[in-house]
Amino acid sequence: MNGESDQATEGWTLNVSRGGLRAVVEHELDPALEYEVEVGDGPARRACVAWSKGEADGQIVGLRFLDVEGSVPPEDGTTPGASGP
Repeated sequence: MNGESDQATEGWTLNVSRGGLRAVVEHELDPALEYEVEVGDGPARRACVAWSKGEADGQIVGLRFLDVEGSVPPEDGTTPGASGP
């Protein structure tokens, strides 16, 4: 994970969704910055800090992907890719 200052930090992904991810990181992330996030072998994606919680050995963060359009979940209540009833 790289911030705008190009300082890299590593973390452990707890879960990933269409709209973002939750992770544990060793170094505190600045909520004013945008980050480039790489998960596994996938492409890097831009993200910002949605929330964070300090822990004794690091920080648990929720990161929101910046390349997702619309609300997550969609405002109309549909699930993308789901078929009708």
